[in-house]
Amino acid sequence: MKKIALILITVFTIFSCNQKREKVEVLPVKKEEIKQPIIEFGYNLDNYHIVKDTVRNGDSFGEILDENGVEYPIINRIAENIKDVFDVRKLRAGKTYTILKSKDSLQTASVFIYHQDKINHKIVHFKDTIKASDFKKKIKIVEKVASGRIESSLSKAIEEQGLNYMVSNELSEIYAWTINFFALKKNDKFKIVYEEKFINDTIYAGMGEIKAAYFEHGGKPFYAFSFVPDSTQKYQEYFDENASNLRRAFLKAPLKFSRISSRYNLKRRIAYYGNKVRPHYGTDFAAPVGTPIMSTANGVVVASARRGGNGNYVKVKHNATYTTQYLHMKSRAVKVGDVVKQGDVIGYVGMTGNTSGPHVCYRFWKNGKQVDPLREKLPAAEPLVDSLKQPYFEYIKPFRAKLDSITYPQEEIEFATLN
Repeated sequence: MKKIALILITVFTIFSCNQKREKVEVLPVKKEEIKQPIIEFGYNLDNYHIVKDTVRNGDSFGEILDENGVEYPIINRIAENIKDVFDVRKLRAGKTYTILKSKDSLQTASVFIYHQDKINHKIVHFKDTIKASDFKKKIKIVEKVASGRIESSLSKAIEEQGLNYMVSNELSEIYAWTINFFALKKNDKFKIVYEEKFINDTIYAGMGEIKAAYFEHGGKPFYAFSFVPDSTQKYQEYFDENASNLRRAFLKAPLKFSRISSRYNLKRRIAYYGNKVRPHYGTDFAAPVGTPIMSTANGVVVASARRGGNGNYVKVKHNATYTTQYLHMKSRAVKVGDVVKQGDVIGYVGMTGNTSGPHVCYRFWKNGKQVDPLREKLPAAEPLVDSLKQPYFEYIKPFRAKLDSITYPQEEIEFATLN
């Protein structure tokens, strides 16, 4: 009996201990998640009611703010105070914007953010004081390589490799003076070392520059390396493996797609002036209104205005010898003092001033005298100065080695098949 009693006591004790353990078992405490504030453009977005929208055709800065409760006297004051930083007349249809409003029942607008692209933004703050600033998101540059073979066209080859379509444009501009891209041959091929831009390491923000390129056309090799020969003007040029410049000093025309509607002619008779002889000192390139007008060479803007028969015009000084002028623009895209590169957009085709149709009148000065650019023997682009040649050759060494090590897609397939 004593043994049975002892066993019962032991069982009861174990059961009691288990029960006690169950009662005192501590459940894990859930940690309360702390929400991180959303900070963008220097503002805590959690503190605002946010309006996001897109600029539509016909929209103006005033209309957008008016629709969001800002009165016109304030809008006019904003536009006047910020004009040196942000010209509100230059809103473009298709661009997006963000308006920050108070979270109370009034929802008072206090910040307007215009998104020029994924990286560059204009911020207009008008809660207590009016101010505008440029905001540039931090980007990470990633260097990449690519290659391809031409079967039908360069753009098709670019597309097949899953590359940004801008690669095609960039290559055609780099080799504009050395390769006829309308006469590419089957099995022509290319290799590039280029940059891509990312925001927060993951958001693709577009293509950067092509650092180095190799194009084999008709069996002939063409190297191109990006280099800045002038540290003060910061012009980016492309040179070959022998330090020769790949471009010419002047483009043939200030428009990519156009036709000559009237040539330089000192004895031209114009019906508009009663068929009298009126010298025409320019070359007219006809194109639809809004067509981008390019500077035909590197230079500095010395005039950007609207005056008389010229209408909206821009004048660019290229060096001590050459100056060009572009007349009848719909609108100008540069101001006096701006440094422009060959191919930069400086305005848009219009019909301002004395003109009977949309075109740009392109005028060309040599040593202070207007001449016919189509008859001029224009100079080659500035060569690389002797003092920069050795640094240039050292600079391009790793890029050339990288280009030479890139294989073509077809070669990789053939190698895999052989093995």
